[in-house]
Amino acid sequence: MMTLCTAFDGHTMIAAGPLAQVAAAMKAAHDAGRAVLVFRDEDARPIDLDLRGDLPTVLARLPQEQPQPEPEKRGPGRPRLGVTAREVTLLPRHWDWLASQPGGASVALRKLVEAALREAEGPDRMRRSREAAYRFMTAVAGDLPDYEEAVRMLFAGDWTAFDAHTEAWPVDVRDYARRLAEPGWRNGHGR
Repeated sequence: MMTLCTAFDGHTMIAAGPLAQVAAAMKAAHDAGRAVLVFRDEDARPIDLDLRGDLPTVLARLPQEQPQPEPEKRGPGRPRLGVTAREVTLLPRHWDWLASQPGGASVALRKLVEAALREAEGPDRMRRSREAAYRFMTAVAGDLPDYEEAVRMLFAGDWTAFDAHTEAWPVDVRDYARRLAEPGWRNGHGR
């Protein structure tokens, strides 16, 4: 997967897209004496780049996208499917119940885990989006009017109040904060 990110020069977004493209804009701003912050769009974590040297040197130092390593083939399981055998400790009554399920213990455990993952998907997405928005807002918007109230409304899940408290912010900051927070509203179902 390609790292998508967004760069800000103060309260102005100067670039958004793949890391190499944003790094070029960041290098140009750095050479012009401006301090630029770059955030990963996925989680709003800052990206620190070494901007010494010319642009090809800077680009050569960018972290390379690593393909997922092949899982180590060993022991029981179905390596082609990515199945790995591991130990599970349960009480005897749990083993009895699992053994009575269609397909046996492995199938029943996989179904239970998948159901739990689906159930937690909304709350997990909500938590991650709120943390990302907060991380960005703390770095860029901490000096803006109604910052504290916007943060309170972010974590309260009140998107209308959040929008109201961010309305007077510079457009680029406001829009990026709202975009990061969007999956967190109404359990990720938008406005």
